[in-house]
Amino acid sequence: METLYITHPVCRLHEMGAWHPESPLRLDAISDQLLASGLMSFLTPVQAHAATPEDILRVHTPDYLAYLRQHAPAHGYFPVDPDTIMNPDTLQAAWMAAGAGLTALDEILAGHGQTAFCAIRPPGHHARPGQALGFCFFNNIAVTARYALKHYGLERIAIVDFDVHHGNGTEEAFVHEDRVIMCSFYQYPLFPNSRQDNPGPNMINIPVDAYSDGEAIRRLVSDHWLPALSRFQPQLILVSAGFDAHREDDMGSLKLVEADYAWITERLVEIAQGSAQGRIISFLEGGYNLSALGRSVVAHVRALGGY
Repeated sequence: METLYITHPVCRLHEMGAWHPESPLRLDAISDQLLASGLMSFLTPVQAHAATPEDILRVHTPDYLAYLRQHAPAHGYFPVDPDTIMNPDTLQAAWMAAGAGLTALDEILAGHGQTAFCAIRPPGHHARPGQALGFCFFNNIAVTARYALKHYGLERIAIVDFDVHHGNGTEEAFVHEDRVIMCSFYQYPLFPNSRQDNPGPNMINIPVDAYSDGEAIRRLVSDHWLPALSRFQPQLILVSAGFDAHREDDMGSLKLVEADYAWITERLVEIAQGSAQGRIISFLEGGYNLSALGRSVVAHVRALGGY
């Protein structure tokens, strides 16, 4: 199946200081490994277009959007919180990151591909309707899901999140939304230290203990995610692809390796081929050990496209 590679140069211009782990080097690590593996030559490059205010306001509040616009610095930095910082290019990068999934969806539904990987930053799954959080400004995956529901009339969308951190913003955006199912695991306790024990029947978001390994995660996916996804029969799968659950990544304490990301992706491809005409859009979230990030994205994208 043809896999689109969605990105934009402005996503490299957003930076939060030389000390910050969510850096432009993350995109370099991904592109370098895709090139070195030979996989990049099989992908179809597409430049993202920016989301519109209308797209953003399906997920975020007008007051929040006004706040970001008001505080976007002309030079230097503006700290929204100690870890989530704007520079003069941040807002433009955030518009483009949020638009990448819309670009991918338009291309896929026009028949130009079946799957897509969005190599974008800032990431999105912590962003709440009225709050930037955890390096995230706009909830990229939520913006795409709302767009798919509104513009294409899809009735069943699955969101899968395998970042080490809880996708609290995504959960908040769709809890009790019966057209969306969300499946995730996340290390708990760990930032953002949020956990809903009974969040709603459409939320299969499962906390796991530190040091859980690939075998434990595969068992969780097999026992909980796959039955729920099979019953739901999604017409589109959106993936919050965070790679900070890798055993080499110090941001968390889980023990996944590249083969685990490939295995999870292969299971999602099987679900998508059964009910979604193979349609999967994946969004870069976390992953801060540059070597592990690049290798893991190669494994994920290879499985996504069946290469």
